[in-house]
Amino acid sequence: MKHTLSVIVEDESGVLSRIAGLFARRGFNIESLAVGPAEKPGISRITMVVPGDNRTIEQLTKQLYKLVNVLKVQDITDIPSVERELMLIKIHASKKYRSDILDIAYIFRARIVDISSNCLILEVTGDPGKIVTIEQILAPYGIIEISRTGKISLTRASNINTELLKNTKFIEKSFAY
Repeated sequence: MKHTLSVIVEDESGVLSRIAGLFARRGFNIESLAVGPAEKPGISRITMVVPGDNRTIEQLTKQLYKLVNVLKVQDITDIPSVERELMLIKIHASKKYRSDILDIAYIFRARIVDISSNCLILEVTGDPGKIVTIEQILAPYGIIEISRTGKISLTRASNINTELLKNTKFIEKSFAY
């Protein structure tokens, strides 16, 4: 199972290296990694996606807390949260298929950030499922390059799990009079 960890650290040189080293020494892969400033100056948030069972993640969490600059570690996998990812995707876009690609971009609310006579670069932002879906749909046109950020995530203050809301039976039962 993949787990999403949110790690709050002091913004000092070498912190990310020590965390990556911890994972490497224990033979764990980090599938996705995003780092950036958090809400307070001098503090950064690291969002990482790592494979493992609950026991393994619990052990990793304990090991992370032993690192000096780590302030908080939270496994937010099962906590209602907002997840986003950014992808830049360069696609072959001949005149014959350009309008089809632009229609797909419109449907996915992607932005055209570069255009030439034979290719387009799209900027796509959304949950990881949206990113994977548009990539699959655009694959037949010929993907030249892709650059993706790691997943970023914040827990929802409302504590409402929107995955449950996507289930129409749940919505119908909730609003039945």
